[in-house]
Amino acid sequence: MLCEAVKYLTPAYACLGSGENVEIDVKWDSEVSTRFRKLALCIGTMRGVRVEKENEQIQQLKRDVYEQVKAKYDVETLKDDPTVRAYRDFYWKLDIDPTKTRPSGEALLRRVLNGNELPRISTVVDAYNLASMKTVIPISGFDRDRLSPPFHVRFARSGETFAGIGMAEPTSLADKMLALTDEKQVLCIYPYRDCDNTKIGLQTRNVTMVGYGTPETAEEQLKEAVDTTFACVRHVSGGEIETVKVFSSTP
Repeated sequence: MLCEAVKYLTPAYACLGSGENVEIDVKWDSEVSTRFRKLALCIGTMRGVRVEKENEQIQQLKRDVYEQVKAKYDVETLKDDPTVRAYRDFYWKLDIDPTKTRPSGEALLRRVLNGNELPRISTVVDAYNLASMKTVIPISGFDRDRLSPPFHVRFARSGETFAGIGMAEPTSLADKMLALTDEKQVLCIYPYRDCDNTKIGLQTRNVTMVGYGTPETAEEQLKEAVDTTFACVRHVSGGEIETVKVFSSTP
C-alpha cells in the first residue's frame, strides 16, 4: 500500500501552517525569454527540516514509489511518454544530446525500471529524488541558507566556472549553456547538474526546491511536482512549507 505522502498530496499553499511567507524573485535574461517563450520553473521554500542519513520512513517511501512507477511505466516505451519527450526535445534545443545526458527525472526513473536502486544520500535528498522520479520533472534541492537571491535564469558566460556535485574540480562553462544562478554563483546547469556549494547536507535546516520546466510543461504540472516533493520531504524529515510559486519567462 502506498504511504500517505504518495497517495494524497495536499496542495502546498494549504500547508503553510505557521510558516512565514518568503519572498522569491526570478529575473529572466531577455535572450532566454525571447528564445524560450513560456519557459517556467517552480520554486518552493521549507524551514525546519531534520536531515538524517536514513530512517524507516524513507525506506518505506522508496519501496512505495518504486512499486508505483514500476506499475505505471515500461522502460522500453518510456521515451514516448509526453513528459519525457518534452524534456528530450528541449535538450536538443539546448544542444544537449538527451540520449547521453538524460533529463534527471528520466534518468532516475530509468535506473529504477532497470532494477537498480537510487543513490542513498540523505532523507531529504532521497525524498526529492523520489519526487523527481515519480513526476518525471527535474528537481533541485538547495540549502537555503547558502543561497544569495534573487535568482536569475540566463545563459552562462563563456569561461564562467561551475563546481557541480560529484565533480573532481570546477568546469568552465560555454556561453550556450542555460543556467540558474543567484547573485554569487551558478546554482544549476539547467536542468541536470547542481552546485556543490549549495547542496543539502546533514546540517541543513532550511531548503529551497526548484522544479524545472520546458516551454511545453504546464505550470500546474510544475506546481504538482514541487507539491509532491514537499509532501515526500515532510513525510521523512518534517519541516514547514513557507511558499511555492511558479515563475514564467513570459509575464
